[in-house]
Amino acid sequence: MSEQHTQHTPRSLIVSFYGAYGRAAPGPVAVAELVRLLAPVGVDAPSVRSSVSRLKRRGLLLPARTATGGAGYALSAEARKVLQDGDRRIYAPRADRPESGWVLAVFSVPEAERSKRHVLRSRLAGLGFGSAAPGVWIAPAHLYEETRHTLDRLRLAPYVDLFRGEHLGFTPTSEAVARWWDLAALAKQHEAFLDRHEPALRAWQSRSDTPPEEAYRDHLLALDSWRHLPYADPGLPAALLPEGWPGARAAEVFRGLDGRLREAARAFVTPG
Repeated sequence: MSEQHTQHTPRSLIVSFYGAYGRAAPGPVAVAELVRLLAPVGVDAPSVRSSVSRLKRRGLLLPARTATGGAGYALSAEARKVLQDGDRRIYAPRADRPESGWVLAVFSVPEAERSKRHVLRSRLAGLGFGSAAPGVWIAPAHLYEETRHTLDRLRLAPYVDLFRGEHLGFTPTSEAVARWWDLAALAKQHEAFLDRHEPALRAWQSRSDTPPEEAYRDHLLALDSWRHLPYADPGLPAALLPEGWPGARAAEVFRGLDGRLREAARAFVTPG
């Protein structure tokens, strides 16, 4: 669930809620609870209901009765898999990657199935791949397992060959990376995250109290902003990035907010 966004939309916030809190619930989350839990981040009841309906049509949420017989929604098995995949990106350290080198994805789609070309391009881009040449996509080698798993799950593996390799020339690798990815656009995304959430972290670091509703609001907003970034930015080696790259600082701010607010936020979700 890595759709690009520039602002907090009701649908994205609901996905972030289920990723952080809803999937740990013992049963379906009641619609009334979703309305209560989206109110602190500015989503009104009609927007909750319409967004839930869209997520239901996409097969991510399933209507189900709560323990008390009320209307509610549970995650589909597919949605749980997507969220589990996302955990590795969202919460993984962004430094000291164990593998060097690159993974290449080369795909060929028969003309009769050409609609799958767009699906493949969008999925590879969504995993963080850059475009090295027509039909040739590249990413840091540490994304190999996730790429293989994702293409298998989406039944796209028959159209793709994956390779591991080193970049041997002729352009310096740092220059080639700047051609394969739009680094200026990625840096702007990190800077927008910092502009929005670094002041919140500083404010929380200066406080001794952690009111649950405030913690929940700031935690959910930070997660909703952050969860897209590790997909847009695949974790390129620091030596290949421009000086002063803001990605590491953005990751530190998210980890700081997550560590400071997560437990108090849970107390708001499940009071008592």
